[in-house]
Amino acid sequence: MFEVNRDTLFSAHKASETFLKRMMSLYIASHYKNTPNDLQLMADAPAHRLFVLLAPIVKDANALPEILCVVQVALEGAITRASASATLAAGHAPQGDLVPWTVATQFQDPEFPSLNGARIVRIATHPDLPRQGYGSRALSLLHAFYEGKLTDLFEADELPSDEARGTSDVTRQEGGLLKEVLKPRSALPPLLASLGEKKPEKVHWIGSAFGITQGLHNFWSKAGYKPVYLRQTKSEVTGEHSAIVIRAIENDDDDDDGPAAAPKWLQAFNADFRQRFTSLLGGPFRDMPPGLALGVLAPRVDFSDAEKENGCDVSVVRRADGEKITAHDLKRIEKYSQSLVDHHLVADLIPPLARAFFAGNVPASMSYAQTAILLCLGLQHKDVDDAAAALGLPVNQIMALFNKLVRKMHNAIRAGKEREIEDAMPRQTIMPELNPHAVSLDEDLEDGAAKVTEAMRLKQKQLLEETGLERYAIEGDVGDWGDALKGGKTPSSGLLSVKRKPGSGKDDERTPSKSAKKEGKKDKKDRTPGSHKSHKSGGSGKKSKHR
Repeated sequence: MFEVNRDTLFSAHKASETFLKRMMSLYIASHYKNTPNDLQLMADAPAHRLFVLLAPIVKDANALPEILCVVQVALEGAITRASASATLAAGHAPQGDLVPWTVATQFQDPEFPSLNGARIVRIATHPDLPRQGYGSRALSLLHAFYEGKLTDLFEADELPSDEARGTSDVTRQEGGLLKEVLKPRSALPPLLASLGEKKPEKVHWIGSAFGITQGLHNFWSKAGYKPVYLRQTKSEVTGEHSAIVIRAIENDDDDDDGPAAAPKWLQAFNADFRQRFTSLLGGPFRDMPPGLALGVLAPRVDFSDAEKENGCDVSVVRRADGEKITAHDLKRIEKYSQSLVDHHLVADLIPPLARAFFAGNVPASMSYAQTAILLCLGLQHKDVDDAAAALGLPVNQIMALFNKLVRKMHNAIRAGKEREIEDAMPRQTIMPELNPHAVSLDEDLEDGAAKVTEAMRLKQKQLLEETGLERYAIEGDVGDWGDALKGGKTPSSGLLSVKRKPGSGKDDERTPSKSAKKEGKKDKKDRTPGSHKSHKSGGSGKKSKHR
């Protein structure tokens, strides 16, 4: 693809004249309206650029290459914010800068005119090569050029400008252009310059304005352009609605309007336009072909299984009074989806259902035919006969497909209602897996009780030792007292006796004086006459020490 130097193109050179005639022949063959003003814009408009897509050039061929496609571009934008605000406040737009002023007026945005843009005025392909992809190829190369993908910036800085490479000798003569003689000039720049040798102007967007048709919309949409404006009245000449489409251009050297920021403003404009267009389909665009209207809206018609299981909130479907549909409305939709009532019973609910679906709020996957039927009946407010005529389908098939799409939308709303109820219910607690203990509960309690009892006994014993009252402590455990009360009756004396256990330690804890007294008594018994006799009778010949 090459850029055409307009000074050389209109230099009255024989080869340039031949090339110009070929370009104009493509213009005339591809457009319904051509005037001398078009030729004047090509020659004199300072902001216009010409690009051509050429057939393969034969080496050493002494002939001009065949032109496959011509693209005429007008640079627009770069308007100061103050000027844009003043113009919007005055309520009128000046001549020129078609896309910036139209978009700024429609969205009341004084920032958009400050962006640099390029509007494609014309794109003409060879009449013998229609639908061969040459127009799309020319557009893709133009996008790459303005995105800086075709130009080596280091080499481009070293390239001389068009003025330095060659200017007419007439401009340096006395009188300048006033005394210019139309004749072949010398020192002119080349007619064609490769895009790799040119440094592109910095632009933020590329757009176009045209009378919208199904074919043209498909062409621009395939190239990545988004509609932002559609005139509500038809052209008196062509009977078409004028449209403006825009594609954001990525520039790595942008500060505020870089690759991340550019899609945001374009998406915002496109989303706003789609909402307006949806509301106007029942009025100015009621007669628009359903296929073209679907292409402009570009609704989402395919949803994942997870999205369909989650459904949608009932509040996304709003009636004419702004309130969400009621349980009675859902009952009517359910009855019609079950083919139990006539479609007239739900006719008032189809517009709110259609608006919610085309806004992307109802996750119901539909076919192209079902989506077109929903657009005709719900947005364009056509009756069944008019929808059948617009779509070219019989009425019975229209009604069958309509019933299926209503059933799908009802399932989505019902799934959302069920999910809402499920979320409001308390969550069921999942019990962990329980394993039996190695020790039974009774054994565990007895073991714990024994440990506590032993600890209490030791603590009590320690207190008694510290106070010297241990000898008065009551012996016996629970079992001993149980044995003492086994009869179940208390003695008449009111006293219970518990047998002292051996090794209780009380005998060892007596005072030394009492032990000595007992030993003394024992010695006295040994010295009694009876005791002496017993010793004698035992045959002992020894005498007592105490005698």
